Amino acid sequence: MTPGRPVPPPLAQPAAPSGGGVLAAAYGATSPDSGLVPLTLARRTPKADDVEIAIEYCGLCHSDVHATRGEWGGTTWPLVPGHEIVGTVSRVGSAVVDFAAGDRVGVGCMVDSCRTCESCLDGLEQYCENGMTGTYGAIDRRNGDSVTQGGYSSSIVVDRRYVVRVPESLDPAAAAPLLCAGVTTFSPLRHFGVEEGDVVGVVGLGGLGHMAVKLARAMGAKVVVFTTSDAKVAAALELGADEVVLSRDEEAMAGANRSIDLIIDTVAAPHDLNPYFRTLRVDGALFQLGLPSEPMPPVNPGSLIRRRIAYAGSLIGGIAETQEMLDFCAEHGVAAEIEMVRADQLNEAYDRMVAGDVKYRFVLDTSTLHAPAKEAHA
Repeated sequence: MTPGRPVPPPLAQPAAPSGGGVLAAAYGATSPDSGLVPLTLARRTPKADDVEIAIEYCGLCHSDVHATRGEWGGTTWPLVPGHEIVGTVSRVGSAVVDFAAGDRVGVGCMVDSCRTCESCLDGLEQYCENGMTGTYGAIDRRNGDSVTQGGYSSSIVVDRRYVVRVPESLDPAAAAPLLCAGVTTFSPLRHFGVEEGDVVGVVGLGGLGHMAVKLARAMGAKVVVFTTSDAKVAAALELGADEVVLSRDEEAMAGANRSIDLIIDTVAAPHDLNPYFRTLRVDGALFQLGLPSEPMPPVNPGSLIRRRIAYAGSLIGGIAETQEMLDFCAEHGVAAEIEMVRADQLNEAYDRMVAGDVKYRFVLDTSTLHAPAKEAHA
C-alpha cells in the first residue's frame, strides 16, 4: 500500500454457489441510464487452465463510461465494467503451474483470443484475426457463450494465458491502470524503438498522456507535451516533460517545426493533425491512440509525403508485451498517478471523468463493495 493510504476493512467472504464457483460482489449497469448499481455475479468454477483472482483494485477507464452508458451500442445487460484488474490468486486449475495462491497478478483488456491465427501466434493477441474476447461485454465462446463481466467486482476467473504477474515492487493500486493506459502507450513507444536521444511528443495529458510522458522519459527520450490548456503546463513539467508547447499558439507550433521523432496522440476528440505532422522530422511517425466518436478533420497527404512521415494506430498490447511493460515499470519506478474511489463513489467518478476532473486515473478499491447477494444477477 502507498504510505498514508488507509487500510480498508476486509470484504465479507464470498458465497459459494452450487458447482464450486463463487458469488462475487460487483457494481455494474442494468440499462443505459441506470448508473452503476450493486450486483452479484456467478463466477465459474476454475477449469484446468484457469486462475481465480480475488480482486483488490480496478482502474476506471473512459471506455467503461461509454460501455455502461450504451454509447457504443450492442450492449448486453447487466454489464459489469473494468479491465485494469489487480488482485491475488485465490486458487488455480489442475494444469496451472506458473501461478499459485497468493501471487499478485493482473488482468487487462482481454481474457481470450483464438490462439491459432498469425497474430495470436506472434504474441499480438490484441489483433486476433478472429476477434479477441474482451474482459467485459464480450461473448466467451470457450465458456458456454456467456457474456464476460469485468473487474468492478470482488473476484474473476481467467485462463492463465491472459493473466500477468504484477511485480512486488509496484504499488498494486497504482499498477492497475498500467493494464490499459500503461500498455496502450508502451506498445507504440516500443514498436518505434524509442531510445535515449529521441524526442517524443505527447498530445493530450490525461490518463493515457501522463503515462506516455512517464514511459518515454524512462526510455531516455526528451519529452515535449502539446496541450491546448495553459493550466496543464506546470502539471506536464511536474510529470517529467522537458518542454510544453501550447498547440493553439501558432508561433509556438512553428517553433517546434521538424523537432520531433515520434508523436503519441492520446486525444479522443476530433482535432486537426496537420499542424502536428509539421513538427515531425523526416521518417517521423504519429501514433493515434485516442478514438474520437466523430470524424476527424482530413489529413493532408502532402504533410506525410514531404517528410516520409508515417501515420499509424495502436491498440493496447499483447500478453507478453504487457508483462514486459510491467517489468519495465517496476525496474524504472513508473506507475500511474491515481485517485482512489469507493464503490459508492463510482457514479460521481464517471461524471468527473467526462468533465476531465481527474489527475490522472481513478482506481476502485474493491474492499468497499457490498457483500454478494444469495443469488446472482449475471
